[in-house]
Amino acid sequence: MTPDGTMQAMSMPSVAIHGGYLPSPVTQLDKLFPGGGARLHAKLDQLQISGSTKERTAQFLLDALERSGALVPGATVVESTSGNLGMALARQCTQRGYTFVAVVDERANVAAVKTMAAFGARVDMVATPADGNRLRARVQRVEQLLTDVPGAVTTNQYGNTANPSAHAHTTMPELVASLGGPPDHLYVAMSTTGTLLGCQQAIERAGWATRLVGVDAEGSALFGGALRERKLPGLGAGFATNLSQQARPDAIHRISEADMVRGCRLLARREGLLAGASTGAIVAAIGYDLPSLVPGTSVAMLVHDGGGAYLPTVYDDEWVRAEIADAEEAIGVTDAPNPFSCRA
Repeated sequence: MTPDGTMQAMSMPSVAIHGGYLPSPVTQLDKLFPGGGARLHAKLDQLQISGSTKERTAQFLLDALERSGALVPGATVVESTSGNLGMALARQCTQRGYTFVAVVDERANVAAVKTMAAFGARVDMVATPADGNRLRARVQRVEQLLTDVPGAVTTNQYGNTANPSAHAHTTMPELVASLGGPPDHLYVAMSTTGTLLGCQQAIERAGWATRLVGVDAEGSALFGGALRERKLPGLGAGFATNLSQQARPDAIHRISEADMVRGCRLLARREGLLAGASTGAIVAAIGYDLPSLVPGTSVAMLVHDGGGAYLPTVYDDEWVRAEIADAEEAIGVTDAPNPFSCRA
């Protein structure tokens, strides 16, 4: 990124290797919150081949299993997923010659499930249990499959240190290199908390002064949150993960699903970026904080995934009205420069 905010040309190999993640560009968002005062940048990881930053996670998880000797040719990989990691693992497993079993629940994104199947994954659907904790039910099903399927292994995204390592060694260094220095504030969505923990590790290792903000969903159990029903997958968790117990965000925002919808739509209509619900939550979190930020401060966010898979939900007025509280406010078009500032 040059001083005037334009993108520098990135040095890329003449033949890109599509077996794992690719470096993603950073762009400046000038139209999202006009007159907001901060310099807002977005790292576009929805441009990964499978459509999300989980492409990085999948590569590091599989590489670590191969190095350990736990993953042998022709083996079966099993993982619990709400969508993005499942798509990335399905894609990379088929390239590496492994069978992939994706354990999903009834809230999994339909398009994501179909994408996994298109890459050759076997999809194992878990019914919602009586207590409503779908994540726990998925994890229990993974444990059962590890017993039932000879030689099966799990990537264990909720506790495997290779998960944050992906972001400590790729996501955060790429972001800082693109900006020419660390941002003053970084907003990261949380589920396993692997992305946030990896960025934290890179920040601590380098001694950067970046303020790390974790963006969670209302109804998530992470960091002492009160667990309740959530309609949109991919943000938050049904229990505190092993990785989350190591994470220390400087601040946490818990975002309603109505604000996720509004954030997604604002990003699409003002910046022409179609993103998923977790990125919409980040937009809302930044909107809440913006009035208190020093003018000229550098703010960075991750665009965790693309919005195509969310067209039947987040971007569909009928679905939002049927499923999301405060739907009319969420889907309403607004001319307010920052529609979140008056509600902070």
